[in-house]
This record gives sequence, C-alpha cells and structure tokens, in this order.
Amino acid sequence: MPRRVKVSSKTRVFDGYFKIDSAVVSHERYDGTMSALAPRLVFERGDSVAVLPYDRQRREVVLVEQFRFPAYLRDGHGWLWEIIAGIQDEGRSPEEVARAEALEEAGYRLETVRLAMTAYSSPGGSSERLHIYVAPVRPEQRVQPGGGLAGSDEDILVRSFGLDEALQMVADGRIVDAKTILALQYLVLHWDEL
Repeated sequence: MPRRVKVSSKTRVFDGYFKIDSAVVSHERYDGTMSALAPRLVFERGDSVAVLPYDRQRREVVLVEQFRFPAYLRDGHGWLWEIIAGIQDEGRSPEEVARAEALEEAGYRLETVRLAMTAYSSPGGSSERLHIYVAPVRPEQRVQPGGGLAGSDEDILVRSFGLDEALQMVADGRIVDAKTILALQYLVLHWDEL
C-alpha cells in the first residue's frame, strides 16, 4: 500500500480566523512510483466537536438553528438546523468542548457523552476532523436558555424534535448539514444499545 509523501514546499497564504496553506506535494502511487509534484491548497480549520442530545423517554433530539453565510450563498437559505458544535481549541479535549458547547448553545448540562465517530468533513480540501458525540438528556438538564455565549454575535434557536420528524427533515431536505445527518443516522442505528 502506498505510504510515502514528499512535501517540497508549504506556505501559509492566509492567516485569519481560518488559515489556508499552499503546498507542493508528491505521493506514492499504487504501483510504487511517485506522482508528479502538484500544487495543493489546504483549508486549515482545526478540529471541531459536535454533539447530539437525545431524550430516550420522549424519543426526541435537540437541534439548533443558526445563520450560515456560505449556505446562504449556495442556495439562498442560510438558516440551517444542526446539532450543537464548536471548534476544539488548544487545551480542551473533544469531550470538554462537547459539554461546553451544549451548555452555551442549547442550555443543557450533559452528564454522559458517547463518541459516535471521528470523521474528516471534506478531506480533499480541509484538514478539519469532526468528533461527533451523542448524549442522553432529560428535561431537568436544561439549566439555562442557551442561544450562544452572552455578548457574542451568536444568534441560535434551540428546539426539540421527535426523532422520526428529524429523520423526515433529512429525507425532505430541511436538514442538509452533514454532521447532523451522520449523528442522526448513528443514533438510529445504535438506539437499542444506547
């Protein structure tokens, strides 16, 4: 199996909130030869963490809706239903981020979280890995309104949906966020063992 990679150059070409690196790369082919050097751009996003709270007794899931400018540019509808998510900053584990984001965005204090999967969101252009969790909740775990950090520009709507309704929202295109679709599918596949 090919495993050799040669990075001839790597330069940061944009260093803002997100980062973009430009590189010239060659990699081993399946026949053992090396590919020609080729330019590549990498959207350096860092890792993200997402969590899907679910109420087993009520058979409900907690989703958040917020405005996403790139989605607005693509299809004119920028408000997306998603699972809770945030960027994993240095010094915090993915589980710590899941707990903090659940409290900030949806007002839930999580007791138990379960790692569903770690996946690359778009490996052809981005380095971002998503750590996706599921977490059982009860109504009394909602200890504050959520909606985002006070003083930030976050504007987040929090709502519970029946699991079947959320799955129908995927089927009819009302939920189009990949991490949310993955988490919902994981929840359905593992419902009996959770």
